[in-house]
Amino acid sequence: MATVRGHDEGWRVMGRRTVGRRAPSRYGRALGALALGAALCATAAPTGRASAASPVTESGTPKPYAYAEDDTTVEGAANTTNAARLEPGRTYRSSIGEGGKLYYRLALDARSDAYVSATAVPRPGTTVSYADGVKVSVQDDNSRRCSSSAAAHFGASESPRPIAAWASREIGPTRYSCQTAGTYYVVVERVDTTGSSASASLSPGDWDLELAYVSEPALKKAGSTKAPEAWNSASPEALQGDARTRAGGAGFATAAALEKGVWKDGIRPGQTLFYKVPVDWGQQIYAGAELGSSTGGDGFLGTALVVSLYNPVRGFVDDVGCGYDGSQRAAVLDPLPPVAYENRYALNDRTSSMRFAGSYYLAVHLAAQVADKFGDGPFGLTLRVRVEGAAQAGPAYAGRADPRDVFDAAAGAPAEASGGTTAGDGDRAVGSGSGTDPHMKALAAGGLGTGTALLLVLAVWTAVVRRRARRWAAAGDTSAPASSAAPPALPWDPEAPRGM
Repeated sequence: MATVRGHDEGWRVMGRRTVGRRAPSRYGRALGALALGAALCATAAPTGRASAASPVTESGTPKPYAYAEDDTTVEGAANTTNAARLEPGRTYRSSIGEGGKLYYRLALDARSDAYVSATAVPRPGTTVSYADGVKVSVQDDNSRRCSSSAAAHFGASESPRPIAAWASREIGPTRYSCQTAGTYYVVVERVDTTGSSASASLSPGDWDLELAYVSEPALKKAGSTKAPEAWNSASPEALQGDARTRAGGAGFATAAALEKGVWKDGIRPGQTLFYKVPVDWGQQIYAGAELGSSTGGDGFLGTALVVSLYNPVRGFVDDVGCGYDGSQRAAVLDPLPPVAYENRYALNDRTSSMRFAGSYYLAVHLAAQVADKFGDGPFGLTLRVRVEGAAQAGPAYAGRADPRDVFDAAAGAPAEASGGTTAGDGDRAVGSGSGTDPHMKALAAGGLGTGTALLLVLAVWTAVVRRRARRWAAAGDTSAPASSAAPPALPWDPEAPRGM
């Protein structure tokens, strides 16, 4: 409003009068109400998102796994005949019972690669053992597996948490099965301590599932089918400096974006925090987590902190754990090769999984048993993340991936890297980068709406004043009151005088 006041010194002086001010005209009252209403609508609508995404409840207990808001609920079938079809680029929510074996259906062409991951989420109160887990495979209509079956287990921590396994159907000169278009089946099995999906489990009750299906297009031109052999496998020096606070998400869909640096958070026993790190073609990711010292308790746990790394299609890459006796302990992933399309041809699973650019996910879990010896926390958590190497040109795809930006590292970059800031609860605040939280986009739109409404007030006021001036000029009236040139007082302006 200062620029409007500056062009009319007479109005500026009269605006400070405390008595004798003419009551706002009906135009002023209407425009003031319009601007106030727009401001209230714009700022009041998008609320509650930050607390909803926080990985803990108001009482401080860990929240359940956070599923994607657009997950489609699908029921797994007990046989292939009744299997529901999954669509590429979508995520689904399902469940699997004790000893369960479920089928889902895919319709695949003869060009694209298909990747399906299943995240198993034991329900609260579940007890799990070392070998309990979930297994995924993709099979053709003759029961032939398109790739080796991948299984994920809870491991030495024996602490229930989200774990993900993946499987694929790949097209290429080194593949021999599943090369034709047709109907394929995703088979999700729940395994127990015997490694079988048919035996009794130590963790009865249903587990929830989140399924993700990603389609990767073929290359325009076939390239090398040999994985790179030489790469820097040395561990870099640990990052130093003050840690920035970043609250992790409660699932893949709400993972907090990180970039190179030192980060800190708080974690409670039984909690799993998710973070995502953009890694481009040709780049290497190094990551580790440090569990801070406790202020009380005693004892020792062999595996208290587990750090797991997943690739952009939620495929398992590697994990590492560390024990805890109340003093600070660190779990650091071994060096991984640079991201390269040709890594898929490697025999080593760790190397083969580093085949995509995009967001790599860190899942950090603190075993529930920590509470028995050291209390409920939260415990200090420090993350050190390094991404090294210059980004290189990616492969020349003949089509588009689904989801579209799944192999785009820039899409997963923190908001401040694209002109915004990142909220402390794992949500991204308003920014211009892709991947911004839709609720925060609404907030941005609301802010723009408020400014637009104020501009509308001034525009209409200007038009009214000019029309009155023309009318007075035509009538030869030169005694128009100075106050008529003032814009209407907005209700929230602390300097605006009030009518008597």
